[in-house]
Amino acid sequence: MGSKKLVEAGSTRVWVSDTGASRTPLVFCHGFTTTSEFWREQVDVFATDHLVVAINLPGHGISPAPLDRAYTIDAFVDDLYQVFSMLGLHDAILVGLSMGGMIAQRFALKHHALLSKLVLVDTTPHGLGADVDADNVLNAIAMHGVEKASQHVVDRSFSGKASPALLEFARKEVVLTPEHVAREAIMSLNRADTRASLADITLPTLVVCGEEDVITPPEESRILASGLSGASLVLIPGAGHFPMLEKPKEFNAALRKFLDSGSDD
Repeated sequence: MGSKKLVEAGSTRVWVSDTGASRTPLVFCHGFTTTSEFWREQVDVFATDHLVVAINLPGHGISPAPLDRAYTIDAFVDDLYQVFSMLGLHDAILVGLSMGGMIAQRFALKHHALLSKLVLVDTTPHGLGADVDADNVLNAIAMHGVEKASQHVVDRSFSGKASPALLEFARKEVVLTPEHVAREAIMSLNRADTRASLADITLPTLVVCGEEDVITPPEESRILASGLSGASLVLIPGAGHFPMLEKPKEFNAALRKFLDSGSDD
């Protein structure tokens, strides 16, 4: 983010653009063991006409990981609400990736009035692929350590054409999440289920998925979009679980089109 400030809300460290402060807030929430840096291709682009807020969930990225707190989906929803309250955000557009997409769904159900639109990126209403099944991840942590387990997941998250530099960037970011955070977060993520509540999410919603995603396959995004009233689905060719990094031009175009639809500004 070219022009930014770091804000702390409890255990959550947040990058906030200090341009476009009078415009609609655009809040980016990353996924399991990833960080705010996974939105690096979006923040500068959209900060020209939005107040951009890039979250580092507690225990992820530059945020602290105290032992005396929870690292569950519900706890992360409360952390996100604390950020909204501290920054005075309302009528915001919430963009959630993977685990962040589950957090976004739960946040929309609990704090609907704070949002104007929702963007769900490579996520599902329940369950993930075998690579991020809780038992498999926990077994990998026990056998190889949290760093190698996290790097295995991120390696599987890209398409076969992703550059070595992009993989190396992602591998360096995911190892910032300590074991106690990863363990609790993955167990909570695997238990989370919004299928019975999707009809209660009535916000305009964009569902985005990379066509080559094996972590949350496109069919799961189709199921998610079909369960949301008025949701639109965009599949990004040539991208895996992180289309905003692998195909930023295509991802940004889809996001821009959705942001510009209606009268949110």
